[in-house]
Amino acid sequence: MFGTQTKTYLAVLLALSPLAAQANDKDTQSIERITVTGSRIAESLDEVPASITLIDQQTIKENLQVSSELQNLLAVAVPGMAPSTGSTSNFGQTLRGRNVLVMIDGVPQDTPLRNGGLGIRTLDPASIERIEVVNGATSIWGNGAAGGVINYITKKPGDGAANVMLSQSVRSSLVKTSDSVGYRTVLSVDGSTGNLGYVAKLSQDKYGVQRDAEGDILGLQYGLSDSKQRDAFLKLAYQLDDQRALQFSYNYYDSEQDANYRDVPGNIDLGEKTYAVPLTQGEIAQGEPQGPAGNYNLMLKYQDDEIFSNTALVIDAYQQKIDNVFFWSSTLANPDLGLDGGQSAILSEKDGLRSVLTSQVALGQVDATFIYGVDLLKDVTSQPLLDGRLWVPEMDMGSHAFFAQSKWELGDDWTLKAGARRESVSVTVADYNTLKLCRDAQTCSTPTAVTGGDIDYDATTYNLGLRYRWSDAFSPYLSYSEGFEVPDLGLLLRTATVSDINLIQSEASVVKNYEAGFSSELENLLLNFAVYRSESELGTGSQLDNATGIYRPVRAPQKIWGYEASAEYRLSDAWQLSASYGYTEGKDTQNDVYLGARQISAPKFSSSVRYRPTSDISLSMYWLHVFNRDRFSPGANGFYSGDQGPIKNYDLLNLSANYQINNWQLFAGIENLLNEDYFPARSQAFRYGSGYSVKGLGSAINMGVSYSF
Repeated sequence: MFGTQTKTYLAVLLALSPLAAQANDKDTQSIERITVTGSRIAESLDEVPASITLIDQQTIKENLQVSSELQNLLAVAVPGMAPSTGSTSNFGQTLRGRNVLVMIDGVPQDTPLRNGGLGIRTLDPASIERIEVVNGATSIWGNGAAGGVINYITKKPGDGAANVMLSQSVRSSLVKTSDSVGYRTVLSVDGSTGNLGYVAKLSQDKYGVQRDAEGDILGLQYGLSDSKQRDAFLKLAYQLDDQRALQFSYNYYDSEQDANYRDVPGNIDLGEKTYAVPLTQGEIAQGEPQGPAGNYNLMLKYQDDEIFSNTALVIDAYQQKIDNVFFWSSTLANPDLGLDGGQSAILSEKDGLRSVLTSQVALGQVDATFIYGVDLLKDVTSQPLLDGRLWVPEMDMGSHAFFAQSKWELGDDWTLKAGARRESVSVTVADYNTLKLCRDAQTCSTPTAVTGGDIDYDATTYNLGLRYRWSDAFSPYLSYSEGFEVPDLGLLLRTATVSDINLIQSEASVVKNYEAGFSSELENLLLNFAVYRSESELGTGSQLDNATGIYRPVRAPQKIWGYEASAEYRLSDAWQLSASYGYTEGKDTQNDVYLGARQISAPKFSSSVRYRPTSDISLSMYWLHVFNRDRFSPGANGFYSGDQGPIKNYDLLNLSANYQINNWQLFAGIENLLNEDYFPARSQAFRYGSGYSVKGLGSAINMGVSYSF
């Protein structure tokens, strides 16, 4: 029947399965060295010829004691991730200089047909067991992973009939507490009875006003001040027999900012920040509350560990629906209609079906694994304005892909992986008219009647990787991988100046990623290093047209390169140290100019110190240093334009602590411990208007208590 390798593979699947019991520390550490995102099957990291970052449960908990913002956690934990934007938007927070595909248990959260840059904040972190990040272009999961993949792996049922946890915390600015107090509540229960396992969780975050290091309220565009986030998560798992299982999961997340403030515009070129002040008597807040009015994820999965001899099957069907409301903007004005601005929303609904077969074959002295299957996806996306105008017409996309991956164990030391994916995408758009939008009474865009039709994309992408396990001290790898990315079609459609969509420059981009690296494990020291280069014949960015105030596509060829290093060292049972460094740079090779901050941010260094003198007490400190990046010259007026502003270095220090007393846990965290007065990297580089001239959060404290029974 099954060989040794197959039994090991199934043992790993069982350990990761919904009905797995709570593991001891050693087992947990072993599981945390397993990835399911890199190849769509469970495999050990030392078998993967690629750079993968795993963020474990301990790291998630420590960061939750400081902040529930996943952007901040990813910026510290992932070397190739750009620094946090300090807002609800991850626009400009790229991975290795390119767009990243965000998923929840493999279900895509992004809206690639009209990329709103809001994919990271789609789930409460208390629902997450671990985070797996594939660094670099990959076609394993399809469209959108030009820079890599972030996969939130949700929590699994625990042992026992019912494990209940209630957590309550309060949060406040340490600079000026007035109106800044907020709270966070989490209630979860999980367990197993017979063949059924379950997880249920409710959470709510209520923010007060967010203040910078000087005590002023942060600007409202993509802001958190006076916002509320709610999340409901449910997972049911039923073990049909020893080999077959069913799993159902549902998640709902929303986040809305409803603030009675208005922005005082700033100009970062003049050193002026944008900040908010309370509305005066008679003033009315402009627009509707911004944020995701609802993000729904529904998935049904069937798993058979032996559908036929030496072959496992996983089938999952999913639906994802989101309604993202953006901020009110005066650039969406139309004096002809009596409108002095407007507010848009990205509406997107996905229905998908995926089937994956995994076959184990022994070919003489070589053990081979074949992973193959079909992915089907339907995605309908549009971007209307809340006043009834249609900014981006409905884009009805259908795609199907066939893929085959192979993994060859060449003796005890070598692992060779190779595969291909064939993807076909078709997008249907009806006839539409672009909008007349006015920056002022004299500066307006010209409406265009555009004939609709079908836009088709086809691509075959390949990957090849080799890892040599010479010893625990040195395990090098080489890899080549390709990623397939359909452009931000909604942006192209809404700015069209041609009469037919077939005349729009809408070609898809294939990103080629070359990488070399190694991992080392020397007693208590773990090292990882990777150097990479990615190329694409077509870019996927856009540029502000100062004449009209709208964005136009930029499709020039691009080259991006960089390197990453990380290290973990356990000084003793009580002390653990870690550090990482990431450097990314890129150029438009057609014009031989550096890429701006929409893709390339400044280098960064992060480190942490963990101290756990007993099993009941733990302390942790995280430090992030963002370096300088100054690649561009100002214009004739002395001001920078677009995304070309210089980035000056800054430091952020976070501290967290917790104390366990029987079933009670007391915890506290301080964000920006030294009250650094700074503009986030994106705010420094982006010169698109006062909405981005917002400083970072000043020192803030979070304190709470959890009770488990």
